[in-house]
Amino acid sequence: MTLPTRTLMTRIGVLALAASMAGCGGAGEDGLAPSLNIVRPGDVNLGLASTFALFGGGAGVTNQGTGTVIVGDVGTSGASTMITGFHNSAFSYTETPLNIGAVTGTVYTDAPQGTAASFAIANATAADALAAFNYLAALPNGQDPGAGELGGLTLVPGVYKAAGGAFHITGSDLTLDASGNADAVWVFQMPSSLTVGAPAAPRSVILANGAQGKNVYWQVGSSATVNGAGGGTMVGTILSSAAITFSTAGNAIATTLAGRALALNAAVTMVNTIVNAYGVNVPLPILGDPTLSHLTVDGPNSADVVTFITLGGFITVHNAGGHVVATVTGVGSVDIANNGGALTATETGSGAIKIKNDGGVLTATNTGNGVMTIDSTATGAVTVTNTGNGNVTVKTSGAGAVTYTHTGNEDVAVTLP
Repeated sequence: MTLPTRTLMTRIGVLALAASMAGCGGAGEDGLAPSLNIVRPGDVNLGLASTFALFGGGAGVTNQGTGTVIVGDVGTSGASTMITGFHNSAFSYTETPLNIGAVTGTVYTDAPQGTAASFAIANATAADALAAFNYLAALPNGQDPGAGELGGLTLVPGVYKAAGGAFHITGSDLTLDASGNADAVWVFQMPSSLTVGAPAAPRSVILANGAQGKNVYWQVGSSATVNGAGGGTMVGTILSSAAITFSTAGNAIATTLAGRALALNAAVTMVNTIVNAYGVNVPLPILGDPTLSHLTVDGPNSADVVTFITLGGFITVHNAGGHVVATVTGVGSVDIANNGGALTATETGSGAIKIKNDGGVLTATNTGNGVMTIDSTATGAVTVTNTGNGNVTVKTSGAGAVTYTHTGNEDVAVTLP
C-alpha cells in the first residue's frame, strides 16, 4: 500500500473554547433566537480526521450492498479484518459479489491489509477525532429548539444541545439557513443518541442560503442511526462515541452523507451508502429500469462522483471529470469512455461492461456471468479481477502497473504493454 506523506502529530488536550457575542443574526422560523456562542469554521479542528469519510474506532467499518461509494479516506484503529465490503486502488477489503464499496481515498489500517505506517496514522486520527469530540461537547450555551425533535425546524447558525439527551429528525426534514453567510457553523450536542428518519420515512438535512455541509457538526454521546429505511441525505460531520449506522440490510435505495462518520469506540456500518468527506452532496445512483432503452450521462466536473447501477437497459458514460463507479447487477450494459479520474467497474450479473479508459486508475471486477471488455491507455494502475463465469478481455497499452487475477471458468484474453 502506498501511503501519502502525513504528519502523525496529534492535538494535545482539548482545544480552547471559542465564544462570540457578536453577529447573532435573526431567529429561525420557529422563533428561537440563535445561541450566543457562535463558532467559526476554523475553531473546530479535526486534525488528521479531516480527510476521513469513515472511521471505525477499534471496531472497523462494514459495507453491505453494491451501491456504496466513499469519497475520502477510511480507517480503523482495530484489526484490519474489521474493514469489510470495500476496495480502493490498492486493495480489496473482504468484498463479496453482494458487498462492494468503492473508496476513492486511502484505507488506513493495521497489517496484513495495511502497514505499520498506516496503522500509526489510524491511531493518530483516533486521537484527533477524540480531541474534536471533546471540544464540541464543551461548547457552552447550547439550546434545545424542539424538545429533542429537530424535524420541521429551520435553524440559524449556533450551538444546539438536546436537553433530554437525544436529538431526532423524524417528523420531517431539518433546514439549516445560513442567510447568505458561507462561514455559518452549526453544532449539535447530544449526551446520548441521534436518530434520523422514521420507519419507511427517510429524512434529510437541507442546506439553505449558502449553508455548507463542511460546517455542520454532530457530537453524539452514544450511537447514531441514519435512515434505517434507506434513502435521505444527511449532512455534516458525525462524531459519535458509539456506533454509527446507515440504512439496513436489503435497502436498495442509497442513503447519502455529505460529511463524515467518525465513530470513536465502535463500528460504522452501512448499506448502499454514499459518503463525501468534503461536505458535498454526491449524486444518487441511477437505478436501472428494465424498461429503460438508453441513457447518456456526462461527468464534466472534477469534483463529481458519478455512480451508475443498472438492472436493465443501456447506459453510456462520457466522463471528463472525476471518479466514476459503474455497476451492472442484472442484464443491462454500460459503455464507458473515461478521460477523467479513477474508474471502478463491477459486473455481478449477466450484463456487459465496455470500458475505454484514457483517464486514471482503473479497477474492474467481474464476479458474474457477463462480459467485460477493457481497453486502457491511461498511465494509472490497472487492476482486473475475474472470479465469476463471465468472459473478460483486457488490452492495456499505458505505462501503469497491471494486475490481473483470473479464477473463473471462462476464457480470457489479456494483452499487456
